[in-house]
Amino acid sequence: MSYKRILTIQDISCLGQCSLTVALPILSACGHETCILPSAVLSTHTAGFTDFTVRDLSDDLPAISAHWEKSGMCFDAIYTGYLGSIRQIYDVKHIFKANAAAGCVNIVDPAMGDNGKLYPAFDAAYADAMKVLCADADILLPNITEACYLTDTDYRETYDHDYILSLLKKLYALMGNKGTVVLTGVGYDEAHTGISVYADGEEQYYAHRRLPKSCHGTGDVYASAFVGAYMKGKTAYESAAIAAKYTLACMENTQDDPTHWYGVKFEPVLSQLMALVDA
Repeated sequence: MSYKRILTIQDISCLGQCSLTVALPILSACGHETCILPSAVLSTHTAGFTDFTVRDLSDDLPAISAHWEKSGMCFDAIYTGYLGSIRQIYDVKHIFKANAAAGCVNIVDPAMGDNGKLYPAFDAAYADAMKVLCADADILLPNITEACYLTDTDYRETYDHDYILSLLKKLYALMGNKGTVVLTGVGYDEAHTGISVYADGEEQYYAHRRLPKSCHGTGDVYASAFVGAYMKGKTAYESAAIAAKYTLACMENTQDDPTHWYGVKFEPVLSQLMALVDA
């Protein structure tokens, strides 16, 4: 596949191994030109840290997009992560149109919640605005909590396949019955977790073992690895499996280090991801 130019739009947590600080190296390792549009700059991520600094960059997004458009610069894929406000959601919706190359793939990780709840910065109005952005996605990468908010479905900690399939169909309808839904964190027993991939009325499921200790930033690692593999020519299901294998390797590389509580040590195992996407 030819050399791809990917734009990723999300915040920079300067320390913490999440958002742009994982997206940029992971996408670059997969062989792509990786361009960034920071939505905000934080001293650290917000999970477990206190007194962190935040610089909102909302005012800069439209001007940067306009400069790219004037310069004739456009992107083969636009991948969004954490967006800090409804205003930014609508700015990104404009960027999908203004800065896309022919055949551009819009990939949305609607990073807004987990474990049945929205993140503290967000409310129902934000979730409703995110539905509008997700309607423009070619590939949607929610977890189960986010899927429930996007589809007005009651969240369940335990569920069966019919519940997951219903979520997938609702998300697919939200996208206009086109594209691909990649639903993460789908596990039917305590020992396993996995990913359901849905498109054109067909579902594929990939599962791996569940580790006892969770880690911050794994959603961003997963999404970035998925985008890297997909834009290298892998199918959505192949990309989902590659991203899951890599995320698991990152977590395994971190499990026994109690000092590294704020993220995953993804850098030492980047070679594993590179081998998977080049296979």
